[in-house]
This record gives sequence, C-alpha cells and structure tokens, in this order.
Amino acid sequence: MTEIRTETVPLVDGSELRLTVAEPVGSVRGGIVVLHEARGVTDSVRRLVAGIAADGWLVVAPHLYHRDGADVLDPAETDEQVRNQINRLDGEQVMADTDTAFGWLAERSITADRMGVVGFDLGGSVALLVAAKRTLGAAVTVAGGGISSPLSEGLPSLVAAAPGLTCPWLGIYGTPADGTTDPELQRLSAAAESSGVATNLVTYPQSGYRFDADPEASADAWQRMLNWFDSHLR
Repeated sequence: MTEIRTETVPLVDGSELRLTVAEPVGSVRGGIVVLHEARGVTDSVRRLVAGIAADGWLVVAPHLYHRDGADVLDPAETDEQVRNQINRLDGEQVMADTDTAFGWLAERSITADRMGVVGFDLGGSVALLVAAKRTLGAAVTVAGGGISSPLSEGLPSLVAAAPGLTCPWLGIYGTPADGTTDPELQRLSAAAESSGVATNLVTYPQSGYRFDADPEASADAWQRMLNWFDSHLR
C-alpha cells in the first residue's frame, strides 16, 4: 500500500509550507503536483495522491491554506465560509507554494518536462493558472470553477489565463443535469485552443458539476487523467 506522509518546508516569507507526499513502490516515472479542493487536503485528496503514486509517479500536494493554519476545513463550515477562505488566496503566494512543490520534485531529480499538475475544484482552477505561468510537461483541470469570473480577487479567470498555456492541458467537466450546453465551457475550450498547445476538454453529459458521483464517469475521468500524463510526461 502506498505510504502517505506530510513534510514541512520553510518559505522565504517566514511561514512554513506543509506538503503531503507519496512515492511509488517501484521506479519513478516523473512527478505530479496535486492541488487540493476548496475544503483543503481532504481524505479524497489524500486518496488521489495515493492513487497517482500507485501508477508510478512521485506525488506532492501543497497545503495552500497554510498561512491561515488550515489543512482541512471543518465539515461544519458553510459554503459561504469556504468561499471566504478561497477569497483570501493571494495569486503570488499560490504560485510561490506551487513553485515550492515543483522545487521539491526537482530536488529529487525530476526534470520540468516530466512534471505535471492536476487539481479538482479549486485545485483544478489553480492547475490551469500554474500551467499558464510555468514551464512543465502537462496539466489536468477537473471541474475547476472561476471560468469567466475569477474565483478570488487574487486570481485571474480561467478564460483570461488559458491562452497562455505552456503545456498540454486536459479539462474534465460535467455538463448541467438538465442536458443544456454550458456556454462557459465552450469559451474555456476556445481560449485553451488559442494557446497553440495540445488541449482537450472532456465533458460528461447530464452529470452536473460533481460528475464524480457517477462511478462510470469517475472511472473514465481517472483513466483519462492517467493517460494524459502517460502521453505527455516522457
């Protein structure tokens, strides 16, 4: 069974960044940075870290709420409280934290072309923003919000950032449960295509935002993510 542990790394601003990490049992194919959902490094995020490591990747998940002393938000916190937590995110600090995670991989001999980033929800949005500002091998966004309007005052919208993508990007989203087409996803797909790198936006019809509640859609999305990294991180 893949072992998960937490390490602490000092930052130049005097704070400390916590990293949840996992190593594959056999040889290392490359490195993946996992960016957590809106409620922090939840059990679901830890399972994602372990599952990707089991596929042969060295995995690191930075705790983006560490400046507030939070790893996981209390389940009792309301959606409004979660929104307030997200809105406190600063773009430069988020980039610094992800840079630290990539640096952790580099210290373990993972080159930039063998590094990928993936995130769900909040993390999915940040994954695209990182892929538009840093040089790496591949990126995957799963159900990232903030497509036309920024998630927080400190982060740009995904449509604004997508034309700057520097690496192959896969977007995975659910469409409205009423079967209608989401125009925001069409705008995001067009913006990503304008970057000139390989992109693909996959949707699961009539599954709603949390398509992962559908076992078949969830399994398909998981395999698509692994295939994307397998194809582009070499």
